[in-house]
This record gives sequence, structure tokens and C-alpha cells, in this order.
Amino acid sequence: MKHGFIKTAAITPKIRVADPEYNAREIIGLMQEAAENGAKIIVFPELCITGYTCGDLFLQETLLESAREQLYRIVDASKELDALVFVGVPWAKEGKLYNTAAAVSGGKLLALVPKTHLPNYGEFYELRHFAPGNREADFVWLNRNAEGEEDVLFGTDILFTCEEMPDLIVAAEICEDVWVPDPPSVRHACAGATVIVNCSASDETTGKDVYREQLISGQSARLVCGYIYANAGEGESTQDLVFGGHSMIAENGRILSKAARFKNEVVYADLDVARLAGERRRMNTFFARSSMAYSECGFHLKKEETRLDRTVEPQPFVPGKKEDRDRRCEEILSIQAMGLKKRLEHTGCKNVVVGISGGLDSTLALLVTAKAFDLAGLPREQILSVTMPCFGTTDRTYRNACELTRKLGAVLREVDIREAVNVHFRDIGQDPQKHDVTFENAQARERTQVLMDIANQTGGLVIGTGDMSELALGWATYNGDHMSMYGVNGGVPKTLVRHLVRHYADTCQDKKLMEVLLDVLDTPVSPELLPPKDGDISQKTEDLVGPYELHDFYLYYVLRFGFTPEKIYRLAQKAFSGIYNKETILKWLKVFYRRFFTQQFKRSCLPDGPKAGSVAVSPRGDLRMPSDASAHIWLREAEALEDKAQ
Repeated sequence: MKHGFIKTAAITPKIRVADPEYNAREIIGLMQEAAENGAKIIVFPELCITGYTCGDLFLQETLLESAREQLYRIVDASKELDALVFVGVPWAKEGKLYNTAAAVSGGKLLALVPKTHLPNYGEFYELRHFAPGNREADFVWLNRNAEGEEDVLFGTDILFTCEEMPDLIVAAEICEDVWVPDPPSVRHACAGATVIVNCSASDETTGKDVYREQLISGQSARLVCGYIYANAGEGESTQDLVFGGHSMIAENGRILSKAARFKNEVVYADLDVARLAGERRRMNTFFARSSMAYSECGFHLKKEETRLDRTVEPQPFVPGKKEDRDRRCEEILSIQAMGLKKRLEHTGCKNVVVGISGGLDSTLALLVTAKAFDLAGLPREQILSVTMPCFGTTDRTYRNACELTRKLGAVLREVDIREAVNVHFRDIGQDPQKHDVTFENAQARERTQVLMDIANQTGGLVIGTGDMSELALGWATYNGDHMSMYGVNGGVPKTLVRHLVRHYADTCQDKKLMEVLLDVLDTPVSPELLPPKDGDISQKTEDLVGPYELHDFYLYYVLRFGFTPEKIYRLAQKAFSGIYNKETILKWLKVFYRRFFTQQFKRSCLPDGPKAGSVAVSPRGDLRMPSDASAHIWLREAEALEDKAQ
């Protein structure tokens, strides 16, 4: 439960049709097993105490009475479990029969949630046996113990709230309810539910599994919720239908876990309800709970740390599957190029100037510029690629810059800035042997001045090369590489820059161009502002500011979800297990927060550039942050983690 995580389970038991005693035994065993594995919300299929395929046996009093008795047996078994359990059961009330999901916790039957939409088409004929449930909850009274009657909520509009975890608000719907145009889960989520459970009995037909998975993932995305879908499986009658299980758990559009079809399985997933609640706070399209007429039913869970079994990707900006990664790369390259194309058309510029260093960022900027010129129908000869060697330039990066320009069909121009920088040093009284920040930044600003003035000469635009990771850390010289007339890389994090260049290399038809791009990828990231050692790069950015894969991980969870330092630290340990130790992760986490807050003034005056993904740092869009905000409370929390890193 710590940090907003809650372990959940969707279970498909093997049942016997019309044998509630056997089915309850199976349900209790699986319920106990799931609870022992840490599951706090446990969901079983629709009508699983009796079986969904009982047909007209649902009209038999013997079956209904047995189902009620076995539900009580399940309720009693829950007394020793720290979990909220939903199980499907038929329930007779006031002369009608309902298809319900019984909510059970701590030895109590908390509520019965009836199905709203009863299918009566194709293979389904539920209206023959069941009545649709009412939205407004009333009560049923149970006289089943020596202490007297119990009153139990009965209705669809019920929220199950957890005192120990305020963001955990659970609501239920049943099978067909999620397949209709206006599912109950929509109003449940608008009323505040962060987790939707679905007790289901969806039979198998060709291709139905694909649609079912899209439906559940889409509903969890639309409602910004966790969705636990437990489906009926083997054991149901195969007289006319086959049920294949296919239970799944989704979170905000992502299937976290799913069962194989035609297997009765238990699937687990760790839902992050704090993340869901934070995402909703960021959006303004959810209704306030106070405006909705819902009944609330409280339940309790022990306060303890959830064992995390969910996968935490170390590079959240980069899709794991190659086909997804290729599609993402092609999409981002198009966004970048289309943004620049529009800017060229609007300004009437037919020439651009790109500072090319032989490094990753300027390589990507030149590739994007070439693509934009192709889209605009402009000749690549009107791209002026300027290399500006100085004290830190190595032969390797110089050769790659020149060869890349030639292979892309741009015009190469070399401006050696050593003399200009030395004159500047004399003007301001800077010792050239003193390799401090002035020594470095004077070169960066001289390069920007050269690019700006050449752009004026040619009537062109200076294309910015800096990426989003550098902007987040402030790893850019103010009014140096920080500035341009249009920054094509400003919406792309460093970890993704590498994959974009790799994608271009893999898909280009020119073998020599591919070789150049691969060598650029193999070159250490460096601003090359300090003299080389034995001809090699002496100034490696990641040695100074930290690994970009760590900083991009921090950036994603800080900006996308607003997670606390402690939660990010915990996730990073899982994501980078075996790669970085706790001390290293914490060291660079503190560096990230320190630099992120102190360097906002650079982001406050960024040049225009396209947003590429869900995270961006533009002050005109995603990050409206004061330049003078204090990092004190974030750093204090990070400092307090020191003992945990020992």
C-alpha cells in the first residue's frame, strides 16, 4: 500500500455447473492463496458460485438457497483475510432475481452490486431469468447469526472506500455492462472510483479475445483507472458455448497482466492508485464526487508495503518492443520535421543554418532538417551545415560532422573559432590555461554568435540542437547552445535521441551514411569544450552530470506523474537492478532535483519547438514553473533516503 501501490488478483476457478458447495470450496482456496500472495483486491467471475450456464436451473429454489449459503461460507472464510473480494452470485430480492457481484471483506458481506445491462441477443438470454439492477442503493436484511439482522447495501451506485488508503476507491460492474455505449463504470469513475472490478462470463468466439482486450485497456485509459476483469473459464457448460478465461488487469490503457486463453489461471498486478489519482488531478474533465448521488461502503486493509511484482521499464520514453520502437521513432521524426516545415513556410525562409559537431544531438537535428526540406520541396543544398572546431574538437567528431553533411547533401562550411575565442579571452582578461566555466561557455556562445550571424547573411533560420534532457538539467550554456530560432530536439529526451538516430541508420539505404551514424552513436556524449587527451574526448558529460538513462527516468516520473523522491527512488531500484546500486541511484536523484529547480530560468526563455511526447518542458505548454521555486522539501526527502541506501 505504500506509495499508492495495491496488489490485485483476477481469478478464474474451475467450477461445476449448479454445484455451489464445490464451487465455494474452490473459491475459498483460491481466495486464500491470492491473499497469501499479497493480493488486497480479489475478483472472481460472474455467477461463479453457481456457474453462469445454469439456464433455467436459476429458477430452482434449491439452487438459489444453496448459493446463498455458500456465499455466507465465503464471507466467513474472509474473516482471516486482509482483502476486498468480489464474487458472482444470483440473489433473489422482492420477487425478482438479480445477477450480482457480492463484495466481501473481513468476515462481512458489504454489499451486492446487481448487473445493469442484461444481454438478450445471440447466445445470451439473461432477461429470461434476471432483472436489471437499480442505480440507487437500498438494503437487504440478512438474518444469519445470533447477533440479529445485518443490513447490506444493494444497488449499482456504490463506492467501496478504504480508510487506510484514501485514493483507493472501488466500484463494480458485471460483464455486459462494459460492452454497452454508456457503461456504469463511466459514472463510477466520474464519482471518484479509481479501480473498477468486473465479474464476467464472456464466451469465446473467433477474434473476440482481441476486441475484449482492446475494450478493457481502452476503458481503463478513458476512465484513468485500474480495471480488474475476471472471466469465466473451464468448468462452465459446453452445451453451446466455450468459456476461455482470459482474465486481465489494466491500468490507464496498459494491460499489466492477462491470463492465457483456455486456461483457468490467477493473474496478479500491482495497481498504482496514487498515480491514477495524480493523473486525474492533472486533468480537469472528471466530475467531483460530491456532485454524485452514490452510497459509500467502507472496508479496512492493514497498512503494509506492497511487494512490487510489476515491471518497471528503465527507459520509460522508449518502447520495449522493436516494432513499437520503430513506429515511435518514425512518428517523432515526422513531428519534428513537420514542425520545422511549417516554420519555414510561415517565415518564408528557404535557408537554414545548423551547427554540426559530430555528436548525437546535432546529428539528429541535421537529419530532421533534411527530412523537413524534402517535405517542403526545398533542395538540401540550402541547408548550411557549419562545423566550428575549437580547443576540444577531436578528429573523430570532426570527420563524422563533415561526412554526415556530405552524405545528406547539405553544404558544409567550416569556421575555426579558436582565434576569435582567444581574442575574447584577452578582451575580458581570461587566462586561456584556466579551464573553468568561462573557458567552456565562451566557446559555446561564440559558436551561437557565428550561427546567428551566418543566418542573417543567408536569410535563414538557426536550427537548435539541444534536447529535453539537457534542458531539464540546465546542461546548456545560457544564450549559447541554449538559444536558436527553432529547436527541433527540445521535446525529445536523450535516451530517445539515441534510438531516433539508430532508427535512421537502420532504415537508410546509404551504407556509408549508416556507418557514420553508427560511429556517432558509439561516440561518448560530450560538449567538447576541454582539450582532448591523446586525441580522445576528455570531457564526458555523463561522468559530470550523471547517466542520462537515470535522469530521463527521474524526469519522466517527476513531470508525468508528480511522484515523490521516495517513490521514484523505489521504482528506480527495481528498474535498474543489477545496473546501478542504491547509492548511485540516490546520488544522481539528488543531483537531478538540485539542477532541475535551479535551472528553470533557462527553460523560461526557450525557443519555439515541437512537443513530441507526453512530457515536455516548454514554459508555453507543459511546464509553467517559477524560476525561483525552492527545491527544499524535495531535497529534504531525498536526503532522508540516505540511510536506506546504506
